[in-house]
Amino acid sequence: MPSSVIAGYSYNKEEQVLRIVFVSGMVYLYKKVPASVFEAFKRSGSKGIYFNQFIKNRFLFERVDD
Repeated sequence: MPSSVIAGYSYNKEEQVLRIVFVSGMVYLYKKVPASVFEAFKRSGSKGIYFNQFIKNRFLFERVDD
């Protein structure tokens, strides 16, 4: 299901980094995200709701220019 907030995402399992591209064009890297959190995010019916409940404000992040 397409998200109205998240345009795309990818995950580096070795580094535990979740890369999220928002529809605004901003790109953020969320660090030390367990694979189990990423898998649940990937399966979620609403990426935006899952992000707000389980990722936002729970993991260190940095904004990157992409």
